[in-house]
Amino acid sequence: MKWKLSFYLIFSTMLLTYGQKKDESAKIISLLEKESATWRSGDGKGHADCWHIQPYSRILISTGNGTALDIPPAAMKNTDAASMGNGGFSVNTNYKMSIQKNSAWVSHDEVSTSKDGIKSYSYEIRLLEKIKGEWKLVGQSIHVYKPE
Repeated sequence: MKWKLSFYLIFSTMLLTYGQKKDESAKIISLLEKESATWRSGDGKGHADCWHIQPYSRILISTGNGTALDIPPAAMKNTDAASMGNGGFSVNTNYKMSIQKNSAWVSHDEVSTSKDGIKSYSYEIRLLEKIKGEWKLVGQSIHVYKPE
């Protein structure tokens, strides 16, 4: 009897934990999709809302031609619509993530399509923290590549 009770308690705890992680994963993916959409639509306020800049925040981009860009994190909170994405859309796939209490990292593949129909491809790593109960981006690394 004790064995059955212990089994059910452990099994129930595992299901509850899995459900919570799945819920957090969905919230994180929603935030990443919002961040991508607000960038492309020129919504500076919406885009800034996706970020929480920390003293250790960093944004690194490696371009398709081998250049590395170290973007000041404050640029994510103070974006001028003229310097933003100017339309188009993106599709993120292949999400992989680790969620540990109030911090997470996520990697995904992105295909961006400009308003002119030109596609660009990147591998991205995003760093997030839960701030006042909401997931926010605190850093990212983007690696642009040309598919073979």
